[in-house]
Amino acid sequence: MTERIDEAKGRTKEAAGDLTDDKALKREGKIDRAASTAKEKIDQAADKLKDKVGSGRDRDRDRESD
Repeated sequence: MTERIDEAKGRTKEAAGDLTDDKALKREGKIDRAASTAKEKIDQAADKLKDKVGSGRDRDRDRESD
């Protein structure tokens, strides 16, 4: 959720920088968008890791019950 907010902030800053010819604001917007993308990728990787760890635990429990 916060990734979407950061993405929107970045796009807004980038557009405002474009309209006002403020290169620093435009650059800040690009940085915000990149940070949003990075956060999203990290969250996806964490979810995959949790799924793998969880499935490994389930497999271990199944082996113990045999």
